[in-house]
Amino acid sequence: MSKNREKFIELAEKRVTKTIKDLRLVGNLANKTNYNYTDDDSKKILNVLENELKNVRRKFESTSSDEDIVFKL
Repeated sequence: MSKNREKFIELAEKRVTKTIKDLRLVGNLANKTNYNYTDDDSKKILNVLENELKNVRRKFESTSSDEDIVFKL
């Protein structure tokens, strides 16, 4: 196995695992017992996450450049 392949596997496993954990933490924000948010807030969160996932999908399907994103409600 090549070094590039080994590095890809190592980083993919770490980053995807971390992303899953972080997404679950974002999902915890949906608990209305603990948090007060509007439908507009939740739509903004879901839209930015869906758009970023689309960007990742595009990168795996072709080449594209990164855009720095800072999320704000």
